[in-house]
Amino acid sequence: MYDRHSPKAKPLKLIIGRNPLVEALSGGVALEKIFLLRSANGAEITKIKQLAAQFNVPLAQVPVEKLDRLSKGQHQGVVALAGLLHYVDLQDGINHVVDAGGVPLFVLLDGLTDVRNIGAIARTAWCSGVQGLILPSSHAASLGEDAIKASAGALHKVLLMRTPSVQQAIDVLHLNGIQVLGTEMRGSIPVHEAQLKLPSCVVMGAEDKGISKEVLKRADQLIRIPMVQKFDSLNVSVAAGMIFYEAMRQRSQDS
Repeated sequence: MYDRHSPKAKPLKLIIGRNPLVEALSGGVALEKIFLLRSANGAEITKIKQLAAQFNVPLAQVPVEKLDRLSKGQHQGVVALAGLLHYVDLQDGINHVVDAGGVPLFVLLDGLTDVRNIGAIARTAWCSGVQGLILPSSHAASLGEDAIKASAGALHKVLLMRTPSVQQAIDVLHLNGIQVLGTEMRGSIPVHEAQLKLPSCVVMGAEDKGISKEVLKRADQLIRIPMVQKFDSLNVSVAAGMIFYEAMRQRSQDS
């Protein structure tokens, strides 16, 4: 299990104001999301944007009403949600698994925003041997108490890896020899025929849109879950669980 006991990962609630946020980012405080006034400018704002990009912290530009709801104080155009969870860089997460002698098995969340589904995916992932979740910061849901509750605490156990975008995640995965498997109802490969013993990353898309065009174009394979009855789709967390347990079945055959 990845070490999450650094003092830098202590949870806070809100960080309000420009200089406090710059100090928090520079000091390695775990942040869930930054809300920035659309019209905000100045040297501190530029620094906040640079540090947010450096540490893959999701940043949303919002109207002042959003910030006023979050904080009644002098927010100076910026409020951040301090993290209840600990994130690592994608490459650091891959290195951690490989250095421990594991064969990477990850799930990339492509556009998922329902925190209950994300929590359920984390729960099944932890139970079935998936080592980590990859969360692009460009389209990331804020994972707070609801997500942790839905995961039954699994979000504190499984590796959470941040990356700027799905495209950059695929680049890093391919550079490390990890196959990218997109999930699609019309995928060419039934899940039981996929080679899940290999270093793999399964991409789960949002229920309303599915996986993105980037994944459709760049995935090594598109896999599907065979179904007896014709139906539009499975719940994304249920579909993820089916794939994870097929991976566990394949990987346990030689043990």
